[in-house]
Amino acid sequence: MSKQAGIGGMMKQAQRLQQQIGKLQEELNDREFSASAGGGVVVAVVNGKQQLLRITIAKEVVDPNDVDSLQDLVTIAINQALESSQSIVEAEVGKLTGGLNLGGLFG
Repeated sequence: MSKQAGIGGMMKQAQRLQQQIGKLQEELNDREFSASAGGGVVVAVVNGKQQLLRITIAKEVVDPNDVDSLQDLVTIAINQALESSQSIVEAEVGKLTGGLNLGGLFG
């Protein structure tokens, strides 16, 4: 096999991989990931694009005399949802690339 044939084959594989990753990213971008804090009194929902879609806060946790606790719960829920989203996106892309490090191009 010539070098050109080998390079051509590698280029075709790279193009297929790029198409597969693009399709996967589209699917994951629309997927929702949620996490809760405080036993479910605060729930954050994000998408695969790492965007916060919505946050739900139970009325019983809203205390004007303890805003700090509510802020902590909101922060925890959002960060956990984002971590879950990022972790799943990386795992799914990793399945396609076989763990090949693509320098954050697809994450």
